[in-house]
Amino acid sequence: MYQVRTDLALEAREKFEDDHVEVKGVIVKQEHVKGNMTVTKVVIETENGAKAMGKPKGNYVTLEAPDMADSDEDYHREISMQLAKILKELIPIEKKELSVLVVGLGNREVTPDALGPRVVDNMMITRHIIRKFGKYAFGLKNNHQISSIVPGVMAQTGMETLEIIKGVLEETTPDYIIAVDALAARSTKRLNRTIQITDTGISPGSGVGNHRHALNQESVGIPVIAIGIPTVVDAVTIVGDTMSNLVSAMEETRRLEGLGHSISQLEEAEKHELIRELLSPNLNAMFVTPKDIDESVKRLSYTISEGINMAFFPA
Repeated sequence: MYQVRTDLALEAREKFEDDHVEVKGVIVKQEHVKGNMTVTKVVIETENGAKAMGKPKGNYVTLEAPDMADSDEDYHREISMQLAKILKELIPIEKKELSVLVVGLGNREVTPDALGPRVVDNMMITRHIIRKFGKYAFGLKNNHQISSIVPGVMAQTGMETLEIIKGVLEETTPDYIIAVDALAARSTKRLNRTIQITDTGISPGSGVGNHRHALNQESVGIPVIAIGIPTVVDAVTIVGDTMSNLVSAMEETRRLEGLGHSISQLEEAEKHELIRELLSPNLNAMFVTPKDIDESVKRLSYTISEGINMAFFPA
């Protein structure tokens, strides 16, 4: 059976809306905020809902900012502030002092996958300072101990990401993990324009079909907050979108109306199977990323790191 390849819970939910199918146990709330941004909260409450969505039970918050790909510093600061607000809703930052491990997932050598490591490069790391100078080192009410690690990928280390993180947890005993990773999207309009924050953890590499051991509360014993931005999209979905637009145009043209109508009668799964057969074997496993991905990852990694810094160390 064909499934839309996406890491975004919002897109998985939209697929059911397009098919006019109601998913029980899944609640969706949407809010428009300052800066032409939209915050959508998808809550998967039941096991049946989780099975239908193909994602674990929990909260999935999606921050959509249409101008996120632009280099407007003021706009990106608004995004960082909104991200900090969402993090405070998922983590009791203001209630007590916390020890948090920020994990930058991904391969630094592959630009679309370098988001996690680059976020860690810009983080305000405080654990070593507080351990040496005490809780008054920064003069704040709550001095959170922030530490970080970039575990790399198995091809670089020969170890599963989860194995490395478990070793670090044993020595540092943090209260929370914040994992940052690049994601895969279904829609090209969401590339580099959407941030997903979830309290269900993450499976590194799952968006591109490279499944590794999941990093979540069940596997590590402490809550895992995952932050991600989609940087790649499956080539098949791009061709599928183009095909849909072509069919719509054909149906409006009298000479090609019959052919367009015939193609439009195909089920969504049948269309994608047809596209995969046409693309196979050369383009079947291809993922596409924007041409300015190097600048985008650099800019977005700073936006995310600033959001995390603002959440734990408000100005």
